[in-house]
Amino acid sequence: MNSYYLTLVLKPDLDEKVRKELLDGLIKKLTIDNGKLTKEDLWGVRDLAYPIKKQTKGFYAHFEIEADPKIIKGLDKILKVEEDIIRYLLVRI
Repeated sequence: MNSYYLTLVLKPDLDEKVRKELLDGLIKKLTIDNGKLTKEDLWGVRDLAYPIKKQTKGFYAHFEIEADPKIIKGLDKILKVEEDIIRYLLVRI
């Protein structure tokens, strides 16, 4: 298993319930496939350095993950198609 950092920037106008369901769904997908969440840090709404998809603010969430590369490929595909995610960064450490 490898260690990864996952940082997400979500739309700032998402309802708290929708945001929680989205993040919980990603974590659930990871843990079902024998991945492990080692740290979760929600940074909240912050200004973006430049507009992305006509948004000037974003809700930041940071996770530290331990998982197999196959699981990460599946997670990456999910992150690419999710409409409520403005940007994400998935890095192996």
